Amino acid sequence: MLLGTHSPKLDDKGRVILPAKFREDLAGGIVVTRGQDRCLYVFSTAEFESVHERIRQAPLANKEARAFLRMFLSGASAEMPDSQNRITIPAHLRSYAGLGKELIVTGVGAHAEIWDAAAWNAYAEGHEDAFAELEEEVIPGLF
Repeated sequence: MLLGTHSPKLDDKGRVILPAKFREDLAGGIVVTRGQDRCLYVFSTAEFESVHERIRQAPLANKEARAFLRMFLSGASAEMPDSQNRITIPAHLRSYAGLGKELIVTGVGAHAEIWDAAAWNAYAEGHEDAFAELEEEVIPGLF
């Protein structure tokens, strides 16, 4: 399970070092793709295949399903961590997420997210109050 918040930097070649706690889960390869809220989603190859299979179940006659599938898969990039545990984030994905040098990588269970640090800070600050009130609506009976 991918957990926690990490603050790596993006180098001049568009590479980022994977957080040490994520390396075992992601060592066999990863897929980076557009996430929601202008972040990037990072999946292990196995988890991405599982997500893709679930997405494929959506009916192609559904306009929203087609749009989601297009956006999700057209931006996807398969990457393999190098010997220094770096992955390259393709230019189109760096542009999509507005990534600068300072990043935030968050573990959200089955996948990780990569955010521009300023965008993450604004997102977290803007959602902190609502977070305390959401669990009852989103996950009834959790607490």
